[in-house]
Amino acid sequence: MNIAVFASGSGSNCENLIRHFAGSDVARVAVVICNKPDAYVLERARKLGVPSVVVTRQELQQPEVVMPLMKQYDIGFVALAGFLPLVPDYLIDAFPRRMVNIHPSLLPNFGGKGMWGHHVHEAVKAAGETETGMTVHYVTPQCDGGDIIAQFRVALEPTDTPDDIAEKEHVLEMQHFPHVVEELIKKL
Repeated sequence: MNIAVFASGSGSNCENLIRHFAGSDVARVAVVICNKPDAYVLERARKLGVPSVVVTRQELQQPEVVMPLMKQYDIGFVALAGFLPLVPDYLIDAFPRRMVNIHPSLLPNFGGKGMWGHHVHEAVKAAGETETGMTVHYVTPQCDGGDIIAQFRVALEPTDTPDDIAEKEHVLEMQHFPHVVEELIKKL
């Protein structure tokens, strides 16, 4: 099955997915879609030989721009890996329960509008949490509101900074996200 990875930033999770599925008989990352022309994820994709396309926030809202890309690359599954824009309903509807997102907290805590990246880790620290983790969930029109597929936890120390929290959580993403995606695709 062909996977489209949507990403906005440096792309470590995207690269992890590409490497995980390289040579797989289950799936492969066929294209990377990015909303920022200067995002490092585009360089990662290039180095790994995966096509990438920049789609602006405005173009993302236009089915006549995005859906031909999905058809061109014969996409059957979508993984959001640090993709910041809200996904429009037409795209969610085109991939029912075939579009997942990774979130850097144990949802429903620390989710929703504005809760991404370091904002999440700062909120976890400010709340005095004793653990954090990562969540993989289905994408729905409600930001971070889709059914939870899997969660993985890590203990926090009182002395952990937001950077420490981010690092601990990122280790979980690298360990688990590709395997969760693979298991979902195997069930389709």
